[in-house]
Amino acid sequence: MSFRRRVQYFYVMKERVGEARRALDAWVREVVAWHFDPATGCPFWLDYAARLDWDPRKEIRAYDDLGMFGNFQDEWLRGGPVRRWVPKGYAERPVYVFETGGTTGVPKSRINIDDFRIDYEIFSERLPEEHFPKGADWLMVGPTGPRRLRLAVEHLAQHRGGICFLVDLDPRWFIKLLKMGEREMAERYKWHVIDQALTLMRAHDGIQCLFTTPRLLEALCEKVSLKKMGIKGIFCGGTEMTPQFHRFAVEELLDGVYFAPTYGNTLMGLATHKPPAPEDNYAIIYYPPAPRAMIEVVDPERPERVVEYGETGRVRLTTLTKEFFMPRFLERDEAEREVPCEAYPWDGVRNVRPFAPLQTKVVEGVY
Repeated sequence: MSFRRRVQYFYVMKERVGEARRALDAWVREVVAWHFDPATGCPFWLDYAARLDWDPRKEIRAYDDLGMFGNFQDEWLRGGPVRRWVPKGYAERPVYVFETGGTTGVPKSRINIDDFRIDYEIFSERLPEEHFPKGADWLMVGPTGPRRLRLAVEHLAQHRGGICFLVDLDPRWFIKLLKMGEREMAERYKWHVIDQALTLMRAHDGIQCLFTTPRLLEALCEKVSLKKMGIKGIFCGGTEMTPQFHRFAVEELLDGVYFAPTYGNTLMGLATHKPPAPEDNYAIIYYPPAPRAMIEVVDPERPERVVEYGETGRVRLTTLTKEFFMPRFLERDEAEREVPCEAYPWDGVRNVRPFAPLQTKVVEGVY
């Protein structure tokens, strides 16, 4: 790119970043007004506001003002009553409750009404149709039970006109086996899951799209060629997603099947991988679904400070929907801060992995 083109690109991106920030600030005002209005807000935030000597609806005017709340506490989502999170504005709506992995004590719970559908409909717009054909059926080889992922992938398939086939997978049992030192039994359970997936693929030739985790994808590819089984696109997510695995999957495992790595969780929704470019060298670069969720990379010792671009820090998540408001939650992940790009004019994260000080406490299992 010539110097003149680079200058033009810089000014175009600067304006787009500014537009995205203004849209984010406006959305923050709308979400805060909703959650702290006695007529529409949830009991948790209304009780929280009653103990403040300031009114969030008046003082929170922009995204940066969310720092006035401090950091959202992990323990607030552990245990009940879970209805304290249901906004009064949605009191008549059916409510789902989804849990986090449960690998670090009592699982965190998050209520959902439509968020899991909305998040995956947004993600659907980023999937290339030649690799994830409309009307194709899907296979979901990932955690089931009380996790939002199961219903979210099923909705994604239905939204795109397909049917979603599912396996039984309890990741907590797999983790328990590892903690007990029963590695042979854990391996046998993994292959039990793989056998279910292979049975479905062989029985239903309409399955062309797959969701799975890195470890399970590698195990599947040990057994069959996914391309020969008719798979055209793979949507893959999990903590074991590394640049090394990304390269391995694309260059060795998949024989040209499209690979879409993602980063998400029960509390955020789904972050999308940046369109691949040679200069990224298989780095895993994600951008959150702004303005519904934002990711920042902060100094672990001073979490109020966002690190510079390219620096490593702890991931801080803010979720901003009318169903769920969670400002400045410190995740158990670390990453490098990534610059905005043309497709996503806001900050991203590069090479997310478990936060180093917590690695000895967490067993990741089949993720």
